[in-house]
Amino acid sequence: KLDSLHLENIFELVKKMASRMKIYFCGSMRAGRQDVDLYGILVSKLKEYGPVLTEFVADKNITELGSEHPESEKGIHDDDLALLVKSNVVVAEVTQPSLGVGYEIGRAAAMGKPILCLYRPQEGKLLSGMIRGLDNGN
Repeated sequence: KLDSLHLENIFELVKKMASRMKIYFCGSMRAGRQDVDLYGILVSKLKEYGPVLTEFVADKNITELGSEHPESEKGIHDDDLALLVKSNVVVAEVTQPSLGVGYEIGRAAAMGKPILCLYRPQEGKLLSGMIRGLDNGN
């Protein structure tokens, strides 16, 4: 669990990165929604620094089974990618492994966007080497 000191340090980093920028927030959708309450806290705080284009990630009505897009998987992909293109910075909660979040991070990296990944260490689990290896030291 993130304590308030860690959250404040994280948000200071975001503030430096996002000064009134458009923020793309990533969190697990279909791989598990157990962190949706945390997503709500993060999105609320991020909104202090700029608009969060993907506020719906924190919507408790969206379940692993979907309901996040009325049309199709192609609609989800295309709409989310358009939001990613519009964003200036990406903040991703990566504790819950998610193919979609990994994809979004990869696309954001290819676009040269600043990315902040948030991970809560857990005994017996490691952060993906692909995500950890993306670290550029900033």
